[in-house]
Amino acid sequence: MSQLTAPHFQDPEKAREYLEGIRWPQGAFCPHCGEAENVYRIRGRSARPGLWKCGSCRKQFTVTVGTVFERSKIPLHLWLQATYLLCSSKKGISSHQLHRTLGVTYKTAWFMSHRIREAMREINPPKLGGGGSIVEADETFWGNKGKNKRHGQGRKAARGWHHKEKIFSLVERGGRVRSYHVEKVTANTLKPIIREQVHADTVISTDEGAHYRGLEKEFAGHLTVTHALNEYVRGDAGTQAIDNYYSILKRGLTGIYQHCGKHHLGRYVGEYDFRYNYRDVTDAERTAEALRGIEGKRLTYRQPSAGA
Repeated sequence: MSQLTAPHFQDPEKAREYLEGIRWPQGAFCPHCGEAENVYRIRGRSARPGLWKCGSCRKQFTVTVGTVFERSKIPLHLWLQATYLLCSSKKGISSHQLHRTLGVTYKTAWFMSHRIREAMREINPPKLGGGGSIVEADETFWGNKGKNKRHGQGRKAARGWHHKEKIFSLVERGGRVRSYHVEKVTANTLKPIIREQVHADTVISTDEGAHYRGLEKEFAGHLTVTHALNEYVRGDAGTQAIDNYYSILKRGLTGIYQHCGKHHLGRYVGEYDFRYNYRDVTDAERTAEALRGIEGKRLTYRQPSAGA
C-alpha cells in the first residue's frame, strides 16, 4: 500500500491532526508569544477546525501560523503529499510532476516546492567533524555552458568551468553533508566556510587544489590526493564520499532540475543535502523531519529566492 493512501495525505482534518502531533509533541503553544500553559482550543459550530486561542496574548492561531504553510489556501493534506514526494524521491521531483500529481497549477507547485526546500534548511547546525574524524572537502561545477567537470581529469580538463556555477561541499565520512553555492573557487571563499563549519579537531581530506593549502595549520591534519596524476585513494586520503554525493546531485540537477537558475541553486542543493543527511531513515521519518523544519520560516511570492 502506498504511503500516500494514509489518512493524513487524503483528508485536511487528519492532516492537521498529524501536523499538530509533529509540531507540538508536548502540547500546543502560542506562536505569537510562546505561551504553552494558558492555551485552549476554540470549539463550537462557528469555529473553524484547528483554531486555538492564547489566554496570555489573546491572539488566535492554528498549527500553520509561524510556518512556511501560513496563509496558504492550499489544503493541508496536499502540502503533506508534496513534502512526502520531495523527501522520498532520491533525485528530486519537478514542479511539473508535482502539479500533475497534486492537481494544482504549475505556479502553485513551483512555489510549494520552494517552501518545502526552505523547511529542509538547517538553522545554526553544529560543526562537522571533531575527535580526529575525517571531513572531505571538494568543489564541483554545474551549468549549461561548456562541459561539466569530470572529477579525476583535473581542472584544466574542465573546459569552460569558469562560466559555470560553483558548488562547494563538506562531507563527514559516515555523517552529514553541507553544501554552498559560491561565486569563486579560491582560498578566500572556501577557507572561511571550512573554518566556520568544521571542528578544529578534524582531519581535512581534499584534492591537490592550491586553495586548500595550509589547512594542516588550522586543523588536526590535512590529507591530499592528486587527481591530475590519477590518484584517488591513498590510505585515508581521498574524496570518495563527496564524489558519490556529487554523482547523485549532478544526476538530479541535470535530469530533474535542468533549468535551475543561479539565484535558486543554493536551495536546490540544500534539498539534496537534506535527503543525504537523512538517508538512513524511512521516507515517512524523513518527511516528518522536514515538517519539523517548517517553524519560524516564511516565504512569499515576492521573495521566492530568499536564502538561495
